[in-house]
This record gives sequence, C-alpha cells and structure tokens, in this order.
Amino acid sequence: MGEAVARVARKVNDTVENKADSLDLANCKLMSFPVGVYKAVRSVTEGIHRISLANNELKSITSRFVTTFSQLRELNLAGNYLHRLPEEITSLLHLRTIDLSRNRFRRFPEPLATVPALESIDLEENEIAEVPTDKLASMALLRSLNLRANPVGPEVRLLVRPLVPFELLLSPEEPIHP
Repeated sequence: MGEAVARVARKVNDTVENKADSLDLANCKLMSFPVGVYKAVRSVTEGIHRISLANNELKSITSRFVTTFSQLRELNLAGNYLHRLPEEITSLLHLRTIDLSRNRFRRFPEPLATVPALESIDLEENEIAEVPTDKLASMALLRSLNLRANPVGPEVRLLVRPLVPFELLLSPEEPIHP
C-alpha cells in the first residue's frame, strides 16, 4: 500500500513541478481518486489536458473529479470497474477522447452523447447490449465509437454511414448454428 501511495505522490509532484499538461495515475491500484490530489494539483488543474487512470480498481468517478479537471481533452479510464459516469461529464467542453474499455458498463453512458467536442469513445469489452442510436446520430464531431466485445443487439449493426457520420467498430457477428 505504501509503495502505491508513494508512486501516486511522485507522479502528482512531477505533474505539478513540470506544469505538465498530463497526469498519469495508471496502474496505481486506486479504488477511488485520492482526495489529496485535488489539493496538490490545485495550481495546475486548468493546464491538465490529459489524465490516465487506466488499470486501477475504480468503481466510480465523482462529479468533483469532472468539475476540477474542466479542461480535459483526453480521459483514459480503461481497465476499471466503472458502470456509470456522473452527469457532470457533460461539462467537459473540450473532451475529445474517452477510453472506457474493459469496464462494467451495461448500458451506453448516455451523458457522453451531449459532450460537445467528443470525437472518440472506446467502450470495448464492456457488457453493453443497447445503444441510444438516435442520440449518437446527433453527435456532430464523433469520429469513432468502439463497441467491440460487447453483446450489442442487431439494431446497432444497422448503424452505418451515411446514417451516422462516424466509424463504428464492432466484433464480427457470431454465426448462428442451427
């Protein structure tokens, strides 16, 4: 435990000291975003454009996280235990890329449909069966939606250009054996 805490502290200090535009807390065994980090990065939050919290043990992302890092452009939350996102995610006006692969989503996280600058959503390896196709079709800047390795229904497979202006990545259909 102490080793993981020290690693987080080191990475946070690097970001603050270098006034870096990214915060990498991947592979830190985090079960939640450490509250102490908010205080530590207070002076540089506006400049942080990329955060990776990949491969941790996060069960949720709080609204405080989203509102603190309001200038995010890339958010990597792959490999956690997330099953929903806070409504406040819609306030990330500059967010272009979000990686939610290898999580526990059963439904498409609908707040993402109203994030204005979003270009790429990765939801590979979740448990998503239904997708709000009408909402996705209205996402003006979306370029790529990865739903590989999800149990999506056949209606999602009908989402092809020109109906939607983005690339939809799906796993090959399983052949139906009689």
